[in-house]
Amino acid sequence: MALMSAAEYRDSLRALAPRVFVNGRRVESVADEPLLAPGIAAVGVSYDFARRGEYAALMTARQASSGRTVNRMLHVNTSTDDLLAKLEAVRLLCREAGCAQRYLAHDALNALFQATRRTDDAHGTEYHARFLHYLHEVQARDLALGIAMTDAKGDRSRRLGRQADPDAYVRITERRAEGIVLRGAKAIVTGAPYMHEFLVMPCRTMTAEEADYAVCCAVPADAPGLTIIARPAGRPGEAAARFSATYGQSTGVVTFEDVLVPWERVFLAGEHEEGGFLTTAYATHHRHSCIGARAGFGDLLIGAGALMIEANGLDPDRHAHVREAMVDLIRIVEGFFACGVAASVYGTRDPAGSVMPEAVFANIGKLLLATQIYDMHRLAHHVSGGLIVALPGPEEDHNPETAASLAAVLAGRPDIPAAHRREVARLVEDLTASHQGGWYSVISLHGGGSPEAMRREIWRRYPLAERTALVERLLDRGVAAEGRRVSRQPGRCCAAGCEAPPAAPAPPARAAE
Repeated sequence: MALMSAAEYRDSLRALAPRVFVNGRRVESVADEPLLAPGIAAVGVSYDFARRGEYAALMTARQASSGRTVNRMLHVNTSTDDLLAKLEAVRLLCREAGCAQRYLAHDALNALFQATRRTDDAHGTEYHARFLHYLHEVQARDLALGIAMTDAKGDRSRRLGRQADPDAYVRITERRAEGIVLRGAKAIVTGAPYMHEFLVMPCRTMTAEEADYAVCCAVPADAPGLTIIARPAGRPGEAAARFSATYGQSTGVVTFEDVLVPWERVFLAGEHEEGGFLTTAYATHHRHSCIGARAGFGDLLIGAGALMIEANGLDPDRHAHVREAMVDLIRIVEGFFACGVAASVYGTRDPAGSVMPEAVFANIGKLLLATQIYDMHRLAHHVSGGLIVALPGPEEDHNPETAASLAAVLAGRPDIPAAHRREVARLVEDLTASHQGGWYSVISLHGGGSPEAMRREIWRRYPLAERTALVERLLDRGVAAEGRRVSRQPGRCCAAGCEAPPAAPAPPARAAE
């Protein structure tokens, strides 16, 4: 099959019959459900852009293992150029659609390419060949994959197997000759209602006693026993939603009730150490992608802010307060994007043969965007003025009793129609001050891991011992060379992050009295 168009993608959803609920009712046809239309349109951008000649270099790539030209969102990276192209492609998609969603599949496929090879090397399994067969099938059919990774988790103070409700985490409940049986719930699945298939993945490191939770497999969206309980995508049908009535994102809770997965679609089944590696590898790929995604969102805010300044009659060259705010907004967006570029350029080759982003830069970039998304909104509000929330609804624009007076009193610069000013104001409101705007903030903060996860990974990965040795050498102390300093960074001197202290000498035996 050739690369699909957005229309063909929408039509392909009609071949599936998933069990989907939105706003308390059963959805009969995902492709024809108005509450999901903005999400389908947003994913559709990734299909249509891949067919446009001017975007071909970014949106498509040649898969080395098959020789096939595939959508960039399904490609396994083999060079640092691939990483940079993926970063730019995600930014391109998200400046058009807000959140393109499909890049999560790219991140999972790349992590699985690495993890299945590592598992085979450690355990003599055949997961990697099985995964390659699945990868080529997904690429040939140009599928949209949902990533079912984040479990419901239940009581966060308890480990996986100690929950009051065992279904708080997805686990293997039975191994049969024909496959594995899954139960449990994945709580945050991006684009869940309108995906062709789900990649079920572990969401944390695990112990040997938790091996049944270390599972990765592919499940069709309409597999028996699978239910999707989702929210609407964007703000469909709302006249004031200048952006999110067209493009949006649904998220869903996906429950597994004795779902049978054939062995040929299982890529991890109990190998808990490799499950932990898969989780962290995915996190690195995904945080790199998140940088591109929020840079695209930042492009929308920068463009809308500039238009609002102009419509309000201000000149950034003469009015320093709006110029400084715009520069701050640009600094934030391009600052974290620069970390994504660095993570691409300094990408490292995995033993499996693929290339992954440099982890420290990827995590710093994601941490910056996660903690500065609220500053981005604040700056957009600052340069736009209070009109973005004081503006009456668009119905008044066509009310014969109010339209003329509104056009007069809400005008800005005389050479810019009041209708244009109102349109941009509603766009800024939609992106930053509506319930959809709040949702963009939350997914920026927590998507791809909350800030603490990035801080831990930066601390774990940063070459602190090298910096310490540098200063010791400059001070001519020679401590590092003499081996008297022990790093307390996780993974630098041992897996636990520090060496066990030597046992204290036993006290001398007491003389008998």
